[in-house]
Amino acid sequence: MGSKGQIRQFGKQSSFLYRLVDIIFISLALFISIQFHQVSINVHYATVALLATVSFTIASESVDLYRSWRGSNFSYLAMLTTFSWGGVCALLMLLAYFTKLGVEYSRLVIGAWFIITLFCLLAWRICLRFYRAQMRRQGLNTRNAVVIGVTSQAVALVKSLQKHPEIGVKVLGFYDDRCVSRFEDEGELPAKFRGDAEKALKLAKKGAIERVYIALPMHAKGRISHLLSEFADTTACTYLVPDFFTYNLLHSRWDSIGDIHTLSVFDTPFNGISSWIKRLEDIVLSSLILTLISPVLLMIAIAVKVTSPGPIIFKQFRYGLDGRKIKVWKFRSMSTMDNGNTVKQATKNDPRVTPLGNFLRRTSLDELPQFINVLQGRMSIVGPRPHAVAHNEEYRVLVERYMLRHKVKPGITGWAQINGWRGETDTLDKMEKRVQFDLDYIHRWSLWLDIKIVFLTIFKGFVSKTAY
Repeated sequence: MGSKGQIRQFGKQSSFLYRLVDIIFISLALFISIQFHQVSINVHYATVALLATVSFTIASESVDLYRSWRGSNFSYLAMLTTFSWGGVCALLMLLAYFTKLGVEYSRLVIGAWFIITLFCLLAWRICLRFYRAQMRRQGLNTRNAVVIGVTSQAVALVKSLQKHPEIGVKVLGFYDDRCVSRFEDEGELPAKFRGDAEKALKLAKKGAIERVYIALPMHAKGRISHLLSEFADTTACTYLVPDFFTYNLLHSRWDSIGDIHTLSVFDTPFNGISSWIKRLEDIVLSSLILTLISPVLLMIAIAVKVTSPGPIIFKQFRYGLDGRKIKVWKFRSMSTMDNGNTVKQATKNDPRVTPLGNFLRRTSLDELPQFINVLQGRMSIVGPRPHAVAHNEEYRVLVERYMLRHKVKPGITGWAQINGWRGETDTLDKMEKRVQFDLDYIHRWSLWLDIKIVFLTIFKGFVSKTAY
């Protein structure tokens, strides 16, 4: 904490060297491309190199690219790096178009430069990460640590550190003033129990440990405060491992209101750059899919119109993002169109379902107009399936955390659907399972998870025995 109690994100002031290496590679890649294509260097190329380095620095800072990535997922680092450089490329192309200076540059040089730079930016990060991981696996550049408190979060912390030796933290043992036998899994502790906190304090004063993790329950704030006071008399880096997991967090994150820091317990994964990525994904995929399926849409529309009386499109109110009502489109598959306070789910051999509607529902073809809802911004390609408003009001009082599935836009396909939880929810446990997978998706969201779900939907998400 700072002198006024500010919480600083670890690694926020990253090494100047990282930024310098990126600038060097961006400039070097342009020089290589120019030399390879035997083009003379002039002021135009010098200008574009300067614009690129400045723009990339700004983009990188905006996505926090230079924070500490120790123990973090490399795929996310690679995605942010690619996104930052992709944004720079798009900006330069727009400037070239609107200023009409594109004729001053060789397209081959610029195109090759874009590709070479991205390769270099990713390659040096991969090499650095691999080098550090190898060093730490060999016991170099490691830190000795102890954990105060034999709790569930303490055990999870140690197991995670042991699973990822590349982080470079070696846990010497657990310390707790309480009897270790009270912990039901004491026989499976991932590190030895070595005594009370006083023994850990003595090690820290001797300089035998570099890190102390205090993993006591939040209600033990008196003991935590005492330990912090004691370890303040050592040079060991001291960390708190609060048991926030007891609140079953959903995409939590730190936030600031002036000098006051808050932790969101239930939040959406789509804030800042992630919301732009998600929206871009939806626009690109829905536009491409609608173009490809337009003949199918036309044929189904004609078939619906000629096989039964009524409108082609059935529009029903559903809950969208943050629980706001939206109209979701489907090809009409029933002879009735319930859209009020009472909506009966379709069941097996439901007499309301038309013969054509039965086929459309089993193959999910009735949901194809929802790609238009995606373009409108009401829905997403991937997300929790939207339920009728009446069903939401029914299940929100029966299923714990049910409404949290509305922290993201509803989707055409989802994590629950490709895992078999699609169609009629005639029992409460089926809805609970669907919600469980929906919340798991929100918690784990990434662009790669969306791509995986879309891919699996092609093979296992359209046809279902439980879709009536």
